[in-house]
Amino acid sequence: MALWRRGLKLGCGALAAMIPCGAALASGGGASGGGGMPSYSAPSYDPVQDYQAGMAAFQAGKFKDAAHAFENVTEAQPKDANAWYMLGMARSGGGDLKGAAKALEKSVKLDPAPVPPLRELAVAQAGLKQNDKAAAELATLQARDQACNNACPEAADLKAAVAAVQQALGIVPPSASTQPPPDNMKLAGLNRGDLAYVRAVSLINERRFDEALLALNDAETVFGPHPDILTYKGYVWRKLGHLDRAEGFYQAALAEAPAHRGATEYYGELKVIQGDLPGARALLARLDSQCAFGCAEAEDLRRWIAHGGDPNA
Repeated sequence: MALWRRGLKLGCGALAAMIPCGAALASGGGASGGGGMPSYSAPSYDPVQDYQAGMAAFQAGKFKDAAHAFENVTEAQPKDANAWYMLGMARSGGGDLKGAAKALEKSVKLDPAPVPPLRELAVAQAGLKQNDKAAAELATLQARDQACNNACPEAADLKAAVAAVQQALGIVPPSASTQPPPDNMKLAGLNRGDLAYVRAVSLINERRFDEALLALNDAETVFGPHPDILTYKGYVWRKLGHLDRAEGFYQAALAEAPAHRGATEYYGELKVIQGDLPGARALLARLDSQCAFGCAEAEDLRRWIAHGGDPNA
């Protein structure tokens, strides 16, 4: 399967309109197929709905309600770093710095790449007078900023994060330059999420995977652990060579939406890469059972298995 060759047609208007589409997604194509959004059967509990409720409460300043909603999401998706991040932000907004730090520590442990959770963790630790811990996080941010040297996609975020943590520790006085960039989750809206998702797909098609990952993170901040986003994050991590991380995202997508054809195909391809042909065949059997009249996802995975890898490589 070559995603950048096949492209993607958005269904239900785009991802934001797709969230409440529900069963309408079942008629779409697969993530690799170009026939609409990846299809899946709605699970009995949809953490995306709780996530959206949490975002609405957060933006309204109802931090206790937001924290409760995000707690539900983390119970359903305990390995979703973004959900822990938002739980930390909600707790912080409600004045619970200790609870915020715990949630943010979980987020950073699950995924140390995004800058905002690392920044907010250090700020929370500084607020708790855990200066040694905050200084350690600051050192991590400074090292990443130095390695970036203004040349990476998150350059502006890194510089703002370093300044914000320095301010929280009293190293530098407050100034406008220490504030995070304005496009944070408080300004997140469905349209912004749509734009981030569409941009991510475009970047994937262009094989600009580092930038695509940032766009997917941005989309997930708006929409939560939607299986389409999780599937593409798995794909991007796979292309970046982090197979274990890719597997985790495929598993998360299928835990939420067991009949998600795109995630099933991608996970099967990953199994082929890992040399687990029995595992790949089991996932192909799952696709065959879902596609009574055949589907692109099953045929793509069948070719991968027969070829022992990417048939287009």
